[in-house]
Amino acid sequence: MTNKEKYRLLCQTEIDIPIFSQAWWLDAVCGEKNWDVSLVEANDKILASMPYYQPHPGIITMPSYTQTMGPWQTKESANSKYTTLLSKRQAFYKQLIAQLPRFTFFLQNFSYQVTDWLPFYWEGFRQTTRYTYILHHIKNHQMIWENMNSNLRGHITQASAKNGIIVKTGVPIDDFLSIQEKTFLRQNIKNKENQSTLRTLIEVSRERGQGEIWGGYDPEGRLHAAIFVVWENFSAYNLAAGGDPALRKSGAHSLILWEAIRHVSQYTDTFDFEGSMIPGVERFFREFGAIQTPFFTITKGKLSLLNRACLKIGRIINR
Repeated sequence: MTNKEKYRLLCQTEIDIPIFSQAWWLDAVCGEKNWDVSLVEANDKILASMPYYQPHPGIITMPSYTQTMGPWQTKESANSKYTTLLSKRQAFYKQLIAQLPRFTFFLQNFSYQVTDWLPFYWEGFRQTTRYTYILHHIKNHQMIWENMNSNLRGHITQASAKNGIIVKTGVPIDDFLSIQEKTFLRQNIKNKENQSTLRTLIEVSRERGQGEIWGGYDPEGRLHAAIFVVWENFSAYNLAAGGDPALRKSGAHSLILWEAIRHVSQYTDTFDFEGSMIPGVERFFREFGAIQTPFFTITKGKLSLLNRACLKIGRIINR
């Protein structure tokens, strides 16, 4: 049995593996042939894993619409000594690194739960700190509402009461992709992610009952803004969004986020805004009362001009 086959079986029973590292997610965002996994095993039991995406030989990077990957390990006994846990974890990471295929470039974003990257440092990897914004205890709707910025609460109330915005789920995928593209045009930037991948991801997550699109419509039926959110037991994630530039002042984006947060609280108690390093977006997420949370981007090697061209061509072909 291959590592991937073993890992698929593990994902069917191990709910603690993050959604971005689940086999079904990797199939959707990488394609079944373009990902594999390093495993640490003992006595026919998988103790640690690290899936990786290899779009081209020698390149390991992040697939589209995937916030984090990185190492995962089974939960340890609460009675274990810290020094024992640390030593075991570092040994696991060393084994996972050793199993990676030969590469000229490596880039992965680790979950914010991974706080120890020393084994990677010892093997010549580099680290950059990035940030996401997280809401905890979202089941307590009143507490979340009170902790919001007062201006944001005003925008949410105005969107519904004054502008008549109605929040709906089940937004057609084509409508969502269209309004997302309008956002990039307004910002005068290119979408670096893969729209074909996003379409597949929406379809699969909907089938699994782990993802949905929320849209804000006015009384005339115009779609003002939409967001795509996925969830698991551990957290929900604000994965993609878009808004009509001509209708930005309606407050629809704030309203649909608030309604999505309230809805997914039936599945989880945490909402991850997938924090942006862009000042305006960062401020918007912060106004919800979300907590700034660091995570690591781990890299090694450099992309050659040929590598960059291959990645760019691949994105164009798959759009």
